[in-house]
Amino acid sequence: MFLLISGLGFSQQQNVKITDLPPRSEDFVFPFVSYPQNPKAAEKINRYLQVDQLEYIPGSAGNPSERVSSGKTSYSNYVYFYNWEKLPAPENILSIALDGEASGAYPEGFEIWKNFDLRTGNLINAKDLFQPDAVKTIEGMIRKKVRKEIDDFLKDLKSQKDSSKEMKDQMAIYEDCFTDYTLGSIQYYFTKDKIKFIAERCSNHAMRALDELDTHEVDFTYKELEKYWSLYAKNIWSGARQTDQTGFSNKLYHGRIDGKYPVTVLMGNVNEDGSFSAKYWYDKNKKIIGWHGKIKGSHISLVESSEYSEEANQWMVTALIEADLKGNKITGTWQDQKTGKNLKLELEEL
Repeated sequence: MFLLISGLGFSQQQNVKITDLPPRSEDFVFPFVSYPQNPKAAEKINRYLQVDQLEYIPGSAGNPSERVSSGKTSYSNYVYFYNWEKLPAPENILSIALDGEASGAYPEGFEIWKNFDLRTGNLINAKDLFQPDAVKTIEGMIRKKVRKEIDDFLKDLKSQKDSSKEMKDQMAIYEDCFTDYTLGSIQYYFTKDKIKFIAERCSNHAMRALDELDTHEVDFTYKELEKYWSLYAKNIWSGARQTDQTGFSNKLYHGRIDGKYPVTVLMGNVNEDGSFSAKYWYDKNKKIIGWHGKIKGSHISLVESSEYSEEANQWMVTALIEADLKGNKITGTWQDQKTGKNLKLELEEL
């Protein structure tokens, strides 16, 4: 299988073109994907990227960079995108790297990697690449490599016999470093023959100047992980057109509320405890509304907060959602908190 991966022509990759989303500026260089062989996949990729990163719905009025460049995001940060790069990856995969700067209490640079299935346009969740009973094993393998890098560096620091406060603070950073990464929280990207995982640095913002290691990048060849791949991953590597049912995280859904109000939903990443957030909008007015809640088994419970009360200094609950996930469909109720009326909710994965 891995000889096949390395021997694949990158015809899919050559057909995928990325340009700058207009209007480009000094502080806004953002990717826009074109894929004539599969325009629906390109549309989903662009919709995901713009809603997830810019809180902008493609096709709506205004400048796509308006919210991030003016600090009007839901998290009230100014965000600047300076560059993007299309990375070499296996044939059915599009890997994109973005870098920029976010300004909250302090300005800080960031790098983001996003990986998409070119057959469907879906974001590829790392967890879906591995057999369910192998997930903990893969997480342990990542943790072991990161821990070795930290321990080797600590050993070197201690050998210097420097008792200064700065050195003690630096060693404390690595001795207390969090390394319990999960596939749902760690970033990653593909290369021609490896998958690379990027773990967060050990330091907080205030201590970053002492953190010589910064982020931790560890990689595995595809062959190293061969026995752990899921059927979904094997079909990607082999170039198969067959797609498989994957997890709930980061999917786009479309449907209706009360049978007559068309809506689109972008699900967020599901955490280990089942908690997640989502963004949805009515197709007519294209205004993003937030959901947050949990999925337990196949049952979804969400709270909608679309109105901010200056008097109460908090987001107010405007609706409650109770629904069930079955295959690629979600059905349930959307309850208006003002009227108490239950409206039918029907969604299907795009």
